[in-house]
Amino acid sequence: MAGGRYDLLIFDWDGTLADSEGPIVRSMQAAIADLGLPPRSDRAIAELIGLGLTDGMQTLYPELDTEELIRLLMSYRASFVGKPGDPVAAAREAPLFNGAEQALAELACGGYVLAVATGKPRPGLERSLKHHATLRPLFAATRTADETANKPDPLMLRELLDELRVPVERALMVGDTEYDAAMARAIGMPMIGVTCGVHAPERIRSAGAMALIETVASLPHWLRGER
Repeated sequence: MAGGRYDLLIFDWDGTLADSEGPIVRSMQAAIADLGLPPRSDRAIAELIGLGLTDGMQTLYPELDTEELIRLLMSYRASFVGKPGDPVAAAREAPLFNGAEQALAELACGGYVLAVATGKPRPGLERSLKHHATLRPLFAATRTADETANKPDPLMLRELLDELRVPVERALMVGDTEYDAAMARAIGMPMIGVTCGVHAPERIRSAGAMALIETVASLPHWLRGER
């Protein structure tokens, strides 16, 4: 399959590979209630999916001290997530979108190099990869928001390109938010949006997506048309 316009495919996680809007919103609403924070709507929380935690909390609670808020949330999350291997914690892990795993396997077998660029923190991505264990060997490299700059800063994309030694024009970003599109646009990387996530199609398109597909399951077919 590879040999067309792209060698490297970089995927966002939440809202792109994983159907995580519901679990993220529910867990944040539980934290808000248990910590006695000012209430926020489900929509306001969902809008932040894809951003790093610091930027997300600054947007959601501009009136509060961000560092103290994050400290509280991390302490809460540690008790909420539970210990590694906890079946209750595993049950909270977001499922993959239908066809995503099969599409990734097909793309990897077809010669594409696959990577992840996510707003999740490293522990969160590691939990997801442990839960969806068949995906881990498919990815040549991953970057998370807590170990590099937050989206829409393109630093995580630059780092992946450098690590994997792929020129920007031979890489394709795949994501569900305007943050993904803006991040790719900032360094001239082509980007395709999926419409199964949290941002409306017109927002992704106006932020720089060159095309839209419904889910990652459609990506192999779309790429065959690009050859």
